[in-house]
Amino acid sequence: MLGERLTPDGVAERIRAGIPGAEVQVADMTGTMDHYDVEVVSLAFEGLSLIKRHQLVYRALGAAMAGPVHALKLRTITPAER
Repeated sequence: MLGERLTPDGVAERIRAGIPGAEVQVADMTGTMDHYDVEVVSLAFEGLSLIKRHQLVYRALGAAMAGPVHALKLRTITPAER
């Protein structure tokens, strides 16, 4: 996985696979495909702290967090928080 690049669509797919039913939007922040601006909307975030929400996203990305993903700017909200 090291040296691999993930497209914004690839990042979104991994998050959707790890958080079923999530609505995910991802943008490449720097053009280098390792810094991403991510918004995740999910009922799974109901009642969770910001840290727990982010941990769900990190878990969904798994090993990519140690390789192709260097930085995330995360916005994690429930549908009611839109």
